[in-house]
Amino acid sequence: MTAARTQALHYLRAHRVATLASIGAEGPWAAAVFYANDGFTLYFLSSPESRHCANLQRDARAAATIQEDYADWRLIKGIQLEGTVELLSGTDEARARALYGGKFPLVGRIGAAPAAIVQALAKVRWYRLSPAHLYFIDNSAGFGKRREIALAETS
Repeated sequence: MTAARTQALHYLRAHRVATLASIGAEGPWAAAVFYANDGFTLYFLSSPESRHCANLQRDARAAATIQEDYADWRLIKGIQLEGTVELLSGTDEARARALYGGKFPLVGRIGAAPAAIVQALAKVRWYRLSPAHLYFIDNSAGFGKRREIALAETS
């Protein structure tokens, strides 16, 4: 496994929020979503009535970024990716729930969650973002240092 691949996987596991970009009749749109990952595949939940999910229903192509709010450009690290999003059901949805519950214990222990969380989760659907291209940005290795990660490798 390459160093960049290892760094990118570690970065995904260490972070929780992706900015998801979609395109629809009203133009481009970006939304923050909490995610859990399995390798480079991201799983998230959202309301099917949200603008980004309505966009994705019409056009499954999406892009996403994951980064912190860095004060020093020399420290910037992050993920950029593009791929497709699909609505999950059945065993795929159960797998997404399990992965998500592992990263966000409140969701994983729904029986112990506050009523407002339980009600909110009853209104969402589960989605998978499968990247076609993924890049790891690491300005500590040089300004604008961006390496494409080979997704076909086993992780």
